[in-house]
Amino acid sequence: MKIQKLVGDRFKEMPADCEIDSHGLMIRGGYMKHVANGIYSSYTPLRRITRKIEQIIREEMDAIDGQEVQFPVVLPASLWEESGRYTSVGNELLRFKDRNNSPFVLGMTHEEASVHLVREYGQSYAKYPFMVYQIQTKFRDEARPRGGLIRVREFTMKDAYSFHTSWEDLEEYYSKCFKAYERIFKRVGIPEVISVASDSGMMGGNLSHEFMLLTPVGEDSIALCSNCDYRANTEAAESIVENERSEISEELKLVHTPDIHTIEELCEFLDIPREKSCKAVVYQKESENEYVILFIRGDLDVSETKVKKYLGGDIRPAAITEDCGIIAGFIGPYNLKGNHTVLFDKSLKGTNNMCCGANISDHHYAGLDIERDCGDVEYHDFAKIRDGGICPECGKHSIKISRGIEVGNIFQLGTKYTEAMNMQYLDKEGKSQYPIMGCYGIGVGRLAASVCEAHHDDYGPIWPISIAPWQVHLCCVRSDNQEVKKLADELYEELLRKNIEVIYDDRNVSTGVMFSDADLLGVPVRVVASPRNMKENCFEIATRDKRITVKVPVDEAVGAITDLIDKLKAELR
Repeated sequence: MKIQKLVGDRFKEMPADCEIDSHGLMIRGGYMKHVANGIYSSYTPLRRITRKIEQIIREEMDAIDGQEVQFPVVLPASLWEESGRYTSVGNELLRFKDRNNSPFVLGMTHEEASVHLVREYGQSYAKYPFMVYQIQTKFRDEARPRGGLIRVREFTMKDAYSFHTSWEDLEEYYSKCFKAYERIFKRVGIPEVISVASDSGMMGGNLSHEFMLLTPVGEDSIALCSNCDYRANTEAAESIVENERSEISEELKLVHTPDIHTIEELCEFLDIPREKSCKAVVYQKESENEYVILFIRGDLDVSETKVKKYLGGDIRPAAITEDCGIIAGFIGPYNLKGNHTVLFDKSLKGTNNMCCGANISDHHYAGLDIERDCGDVEYHDFAKIRDGGICPECGKHSIKISRGIEVGNIFQLGTKYTEAMNMQYLDKEGKSQYPIMGCYGIGVGRLAASVCEAHHDDYGPIWPISIAPWQVHLCCVRSDNQEVKKLADELYEELLRKNIEVIYDDRNVSTGVMFSDADLLGVPVRVVASPRNMKENCFEIATRDKRITVKVPVDEAVGAITDLIDKLKAELR
């Protein structure tokens, strides 16, 4: 293809609304165009990249006996009502009605559709195990899209669903898919991706892993142990704290604290460390607006994921009204009035001589001993693990918090969906059983953006040969020079005959413009024909990452280019 025919503009300036490098470079380079919040159109370079990613995914899914299918984007609400998710999932699920007033949803995930597809087929144990997958457009009404293709509302995703008759069989297949994912990420050029234990969220199930590309611009926080192999999303990682109980418990004392509303202000006023404070974090249940008051040690943060999992439903930050009986800024567990759901984080277990709100304006308590003053309460893990915290695996103070982009996930779903949707099979003894499911997802656009984030310089992306929009970028410098143009044209035609993917720039533009566009397109092999090179009867061949730069005689150029492409491909195997 000739670059002069390539639809889409490339430009120098980083758009002001681009927060991360991959977003800015993919807008500047003519890969995509913003349509609406979290929605983009793809130009040819990005579409060529995502098609190659999809092909790699297909090959790896087919290699573990996956069968490609396609589910509808628009699904009847009745399927989601069967699973219970029509009401349990929040506003991320886009609900609407057609002209007949029938309720529908835009698919954001397709567990229900997969069960519907195979419910009649899978009625005998002899049909198992099997896996179906699709590469499909989905829509998730994200509240805060960001980072270009990193977090969007409309996206393309590979989602796979496996069905089994035993947990042992699921675990064996789960391991196969885990290894297939590792091969996928290596083949697309980011073998540094790590797997971490995660929370299953709205998907449900017993075990799940996320595949993370560690990068400072990632939106997920990952707990990594420097002493052992422990790795987990901070939303799922167990928070372990050590409390030192004072030998003597002080009396509960009411303290006048005018105009003090935060834990930081309170601890400064009382001259105590934050770990000797008990703070309240207030939510409301999405389903019934009931208040949820969670007490936690003042130096820790709440994991909303853990709270949602415990409550079995969505929550939101509370809107505290005058008539609800809650005194904002002065909430404490002692003498708390009202019919609210009250939770205690295990960081408070065994503590004494704590400060907390007194449920009276401008007052706090000092000397709180929860067991003495609040009675027998239940403690659960609601806190986020923190940097320098205790590793749940080895028990050392060796946790480091890093940032990461989630590029894939796998879940052991169990029978959550097959039971809810009454999918059954007859086992060898003729007894009815519910199939056990696994599901496996990879976001195609996010994966492309993640590769760009991992492999770029100040001038543009550095695409791996396996997913690059083209394999070779041929630059004809001074196309008004007939000798240069003739040799460049001949090389272009010969490369096409060899089925090598070439983007050819024979525009009559300055060298700076030509090379700037080449950097933004990020093609791994660049070949330059110029008057200077023609004097030496050669082409200059270089890699986009600048590792290799050589001059090759004209009659040896095709062979040298082919060998270099093969070398770059071999590095990704």
